Amino acid sequence: RFMIDKVEDKSRVGVRIDTCHAFTSGYDIKSREGYIETFSQFEKIIGLSYLKGIHLNDSKKELATRVDRHDNIGKGFLGEDTFRALMNDARFDNMPLILETPEESLWEQEIRTLYSLVGKK
Repeated sequence: RFMIDKVEDKSRVGVRIDTCHAFTSGYDIKSREGYIETFSQFEKIIGLSYLKGIHLNDSKKELATRVDRHDNIGKGFLGEDTFRALMNDARFDNMPLILETPEESLWEQEIRTLYSLVGKK
């Protein structure tokens, strides 16, 4: 928010969230309560209007470890339910969701998995 406040023409300002980074930074996007609280704080502090994209990746490390190690969707500590919540959150409709997982050979399957979660709350 500090950086956004310093920009005069905010029409060109945007941020992205990385699911692994958020989680290992201490934002519990895995639990329902933590997910709600995280995005409530984001809205209050930064503003969802500035959210322009999300990097989707699971985490090889636990909550608040402060270690950035991406894992494949559903294989790490975030698990499939986190991605189900993200894929069904209307606030992120028409927003770029960028798969950023380590195993290229799994990308096609991971994309299919993510789409299969839509409509399944």
